Amino acid sequence: MSQSAKPTPPGTAGPLSGVLVADFSRILAGPYATMLLADLGADVVKVEGPGGDDTRAWVPPTRDEVSTYYLGINRGKRSIALDLRDEEDAEVARNLAQRADVLIENLKPGGMAKYGLDFDSVRRDNPGLIYTSITGFGTGPGRHVPGYDLMVQAISGLMSLTGDPDGPPYRAGISVFDVMAGNHATIGILAALRHRDATGTGQLVEVNLLSSALTGLVNHSSAYVAGGTVPYRMGNAHPSVFPYEPLPTADNDLIVTAANDGQFRKLCEVLGIPEVADDPRFARNADRTAHRDLLRPLLAERLKTRGATEWFEALVEAGVPSGPINTIDGGFAMADRFGLDPVVTVGEGDRAVPTTRHPIRFSATPASYRLPPPELDEHGAELRTWLSGPEEADRG
Repeated sequence: MSQSAKPTPPGTAGPLSGVLVADFSRILAGPYATMLLADLGADVVKVEGPGGDDTRAWVPPTRDEVSTYYLGINRGKRSIALDLRDEEDAEVARNLAQRADVLIENLKPGGMAKYGLDFDSVRRDNPGLIYTSITGFGTGPGRHVPGYDLMVQAISGLMSLTGDPDGPPYRAGISVFDVMAGNHATIGILAALRHRDATGTGQLVEVNLLSSALTGLVNHSSAYVAGGTVPYRMGNAHPSVFPYEPLPTADNDLIVTAANDGQFRKLCEVLGIPEVADDPRFARNADRTAHRDLLRPLLAERLKTRGATEWFEALVEAGVPSGPINTIDGGFAMADRFGLDPVVTVGEGDRAVPTTRHPIRFSATPASYRLPPPELDEHGAELRTWLSGPEEADRG
């Protein structure tokens, strides 16, 4: 079993302490996955081309002239710049792969083979390696198609579900399937590490954006696969639940959800119209969904008597899920109000960078934030020195 690179980052305690990750990925899905692993104690070495990760140039916005996109997904890593077209640099990369516990890459299918860094080549010298490939459309007939989140939102059908019924299709406001694929890659890596603990053997873990998208469409995918129904866009409405959408109040729209009959009865009680919950047209969820055009104005009439904030407090107190439609700053403010401490600062002095807290809380092995997002090749010299030495020096 490979051990963590030397010298190691400070404070390497964590559930993945001792796991060395060779990160050959770029942009979002891969770097997001490796940041999550770094938060949990893994030693992540970010391999970048001479120009650096593409997201370094994705501006605006910036912080101290550095892309906030890049900063948001690259904390906890060490950077080494390698031109894989140069044989000396490619040899450094191969040495890193031979010592790694996990390798993650998202080059075009077959791209790593040009440098002797494909799964079959690396596993000969490192049979315990967890080799993780992220592609757009797999390694079969779709291998030649570039994989970008916007393309997958279109191809998967998500855009056909997003937007007003009579308007054009829209993309989601974030690269949702890149993030989803990054999460799936993380899950796959952790499962493969567990298997290696039991057997001593590594394996190839493959994730693609389109498969992540289709499973991520959840109820809509099931509507088609199991029910033969092709869903369509309904604006902010839900195809199977009502109310489950924004409704107008005296000032701003408010998200109101009543996903079961008990919640709907509580909603009607708070709104002062308990008789509506007894109306046979609205008594059950299926009835409410079928008669949503009749029910919506009854709810809106009452909601318009008070403002969104006042209704939010009253509904939540009664156990009815609801929420204001915030901008991003409002979302962070509410997370702070709820005690979630959503911002953590990584680094010190002029290298201190505010970042978003790791989403999982552990009672025994909390996430840690050891290093700020690295400058390009910031750790190149120390890593080259280490990789030029014998691997045996790093084994316990």
